[in-house]
Amino acid sequence: MAAMITMDPSLGRQVGSKEHSHHNGAVVEEIHGLIRVYKDGHVERPQIVPCVTSLLPPDLGVTCGDTVIHKLTAIWARFYVPSAAVRSHGKLPLLVYFHGGGFCVGSAAWSCYHDFLARLAAKAGCLIMSVNYRLAPENPLPAAYEDGFKALQWLKQKAISGAGEWWSGSCNFSSIFLAGDSAGANIAHHLATKLGANNEATALRPLVFKGTILIQPFFGGETRTHSEKQMSSPSALSLTAADTYWRLALPYGSNRDHPFSNPLSKGSIKSLQESSILPIMVCISEMDILKDRNLEFCGALDSAVKKRVEHVVYKGVGHAFQILNKSPLSQTRTLEMLSHINSFVTISLLDPPTSS
Repeated sequence: MAAMITMDPSLGRQVGSKEHSHHNGAVVEEIHGLIRVYKDGHVERPQIVPCVTSLLPPDLGVTCGDTVIHKLTAIWARFYVPSAAVRSHGKLPLLVYFHGGGFCVGSAAWSCYHDFLARLAAKAGCLIMSVNYRLAPENPLPAAYEDGFKALQWLKQKAISGAGEWWSGSCNFSSIFLAGDSAGANIAHHLATKLGANNEATALRPLVFKGTILIQPFFGGETRTHSEKQMSSPSALSLTAADTYWRLALPYGSNRDHPFSNPLSKGSIKSLQESSILPIMVCISEMDILKDRNLEFCGALDSAVKKRVEHVVYKGVGHAFQILNKSPLSQTRTLEMLSHINSFVTISLLDPPTSS
């Protein structure tokens, strides 16, 4: 097996050095504890969640390592390989996962993602490739989408070359799933839509895509939903924070009805109807401000596409509960989510191949 590398968790993290933070003028945008943007464009991201190396407890039975995808833009990925599943099944399906953080914060090296994805790999019996992409506002959308597609192109080259990556011998390149939470689910959705348009998935052969898993997808719109206006329970995402993320992430001059934000805008619905969407699972939190927007999205998918659309509402929990909340209820709901994802992957692998 080729030697694994452990990525420096600071790689790809666009954080300005603190020694000149007091010279950058007024703060123009801020989400307390997560991001501060100054008038001169300088950005600070406090280390609210620790970044960790790829080490995991041996008893988890998951091997982990980091790999550079694109040096110029500092895109990299963390791979999780469940050894017991490899012994039982040989080659395993691959989940290409994108972390959340409103497109502005977050990392594949964040400890909360490291723990969650290691557990998911073990439970679902699949490899996971957790992609670290460029962040806004330094790199506004569509940069994150472009990085996601670069990661898929890189994966295609690995499948073609048969290069002896430490994880590739266990990977079934004909069983790929796109997945993510919050902003990462938005990325996964946009990639799936792109692949379904004009059969663009054929350009990535021999990769074969089997489904999309969207966990609390971060969507927006100018018209407020009921849950956005009424949800008052503490959650990882407030309406004020969501609005700030969109101002920082969207192209200059855009509002929240831009197709990057609103999948139910006129142009977005048309592209859904014209594309060959993969089977999709949407995980929704009952106490999330995004609940109603996520439910509307599922309803639109049911009407617009012919593929299988599943959704699950997790009772009594808020946004990102599976990575940020350690309460007994959240732990129970997280186990339910892992089980639901496992079932979706298993069933999707039995679906007949798509025409693409």
